[in-house]
Amino acid sequence: MKKKHHHKKKPSFFKKWTAKLHLWFGLCIGLLIFIIAITGALFVFKDEIENISRKEYIYHQEQNIDQKQILPIRVIEKLVNEQTNEKYPIHWINVPIDKKLSYQVYWYEHQPDQWNYFDEFPIYKLAYVNPYTGKVLQVYDEKNGFFAIVKSIHWSFLLKQDWGTYVVGIPVVIFLIMLISGIILWWPKNKAARKQRFSFQWKDTTKWKRKNYDLHNILGFYSSIFALILTITGLFYAFFAVQAMMYVVFSGGETVYPDFSAITTKAPIEMRNDKTLDKISDKVKELYPTAYAFSLDLGHPHLDDHEHPNFSVFVRHLSYSYHKNSSLIFDENSGELLHIHDPKDKNFGEKVVAANYDIHVGAILGLPTKIIGFVVSIIIASMPVTGFMIWWGRRKKTQINN
Repeated sequence: MKKKHHHKKKPSFFKKWTAKLHLWFGLCIGLLIFIIAITGALFVFKDEIENISRKEYIYHQEQNIDQKQILPIRVIEKLVNEQTNEKYPIHWINVPIDKKLSYQVYWYEHQPDQWNYFDEFPIYKLAYVNPYTGKVLQVYDEKNGFFAIVKSIHWSFLLKQDWGTYVVGIPVVIFLIMLISGIILWWPKNKAARKQRFSFQWKDTTKWKRKNYDLHNILGFYSSIFALILTITGLFYAFFAVQAMMYVVFSGGETVYPDFSAITTKAPIEMRNDKTLDKISDKVKELYPTAYAFSLDLGHPHLDDHEHPNFSVFVRHLSYSYHKNSSLIFDENSGELLHIHDPKDKNFGEKVVAANYDIHVGAILGLPTKIIGFVVSIIIASMPVTGFMIWWGRRKKTQINN
């Protein structure tokens, strides 16, 4: 009686070419994806780390503030300029609603005609200032700081933003294809295979090759939905088409994003004076007493200047996230409030677009989602490493057999 031989079923034509595509793409962009993912992981806890390392400056420590008045904006600007002597004018000031917090004064200039990050931004500095005395507590060179450089590597590989985002974006599109092909290859053929796909079946005798294979497959599967979210929210910044598509889909078919440029400054320039910004500031504080902070542009000419039809103020409602925000439009000369656009006024498409950054960095629900974002970024960074080791092991085996 002849013994039956159970031959291993050959993979289908589709799965065979999916595997080849997955491999070729991985070998081509693996290093780039590793860099993008690891810099993303490093950036996740930026705010938490800076809140600890800069605590003595974030809080101005001024005593008896209930009996004191905050200085006018233009007075603060003058005092800061005297203490810092920067070449460029102050661009904007972040005004916190909590009176115990320091004002954040920013110098920021952008030269789009330069080819790399360091030349594209001649200056990007932040000063923490006591708003009751105008004293500069500390100045940070954000441009050359660890997190700004990490972000630029993640964003554009330290190239100029205009086309550096495409240099990052194209490998990320390929990674998106790899995510989908990875799920296809992971999909178990039968019940027996399913057990090994969902959990680690390791014993003391399990070889490192098997462990590496499982790490690539099982961690890849469990992180895939989060990796997909990080990938799409990242492509949002590289390709305008992704932004437009997200808005159209989540707004229920709206094709025109709300535009308030028709609301313009009408008052004569003679009405503008040193108190105009304080009038605007006081109005914002009156309207949003529980908000976190808002930004005031000081209105100076800048290297990348363009026409502003009105004076817009961005109000951030939460300390840990940007997605819940309001946009206020004022007459630049009179300081009169012209328009309010609150979260309740926004359609779902606007809310999704506003939340994209917070989803991408994991800040959308605070620390829990940041931890998820960090872990998923580390897993994504490990994928090219474990994938390369699988290929290298098979390659060596083939060479030995030949």
